Amino acid sequence: MKHFALPPEPPDFDARARQPGNQWLDQNLDENGQLSKGTRPPDRWSDFKGQLADGFNNLCAYSVMYEPVGTVDHYLSCDNHPRMAYTWSNYRYLSGWINSSKGTLDEQVLDPFQVEDDWFEILLPSLQLVLTDAVPHIERDHAQFTIERLHLRDDERVIRQRQQWYRMYQEGNLTLEGLEDVAPLIARAVQEQLA
Repeated sequence: MKHFALPPEPPDFDARARQPGNQWLDQNLDENGQLSKGTRPPDRWSDFKGQLADGFNNLCAYSVMYEPVGTVDHYLSCDNHPRMAYTWSNYRYLSGWINSSKGTLDEQVLDPFQVEDDWFEILLPSLQLVLTDAVPHIERDHAQFTIERLHLRDDERVIRQRQQWYRMYQEGNLTLEGLEDVAPLIARAVQEQLA
């Protein structure tokens, strides 16, 4: 993981998503502010997936690798926080399988907007993701839970993806600058190894 900044809200987001979405919520939330079981807010956020992806440089906010067909994740899930369904600052760009792994864990996993760049590193040659000593003591359990629950440390799906980017770099098919664009944590590990 690395730090991401909130991308700017698209100019038409309010008119096309927030206003009609909140109107739907006003009509469908119960007196406790919850949706009835099995009800989900209408998807008005996917129309803005491209702008969200651009704001994340087409990188999954958790794997920090190029993701051409990612999804819009509600950091605070629609199930637990339906009023946040149409809030731009609640969106993160993720790989679909990582989004599914996150589910409704909400604040139990680290927020990519609050992570610092030096909290995680990739080990070479294993390509495992590990915590660094820079993770504040108070966040260490939270960070460890995140990489385990989202399968970021050493799951075959993420390791195979890292292996492909690293192999492309090693074989000369990808420059270090190109590796930085598609897998910045691997590029940083390579830079440290070269130093």
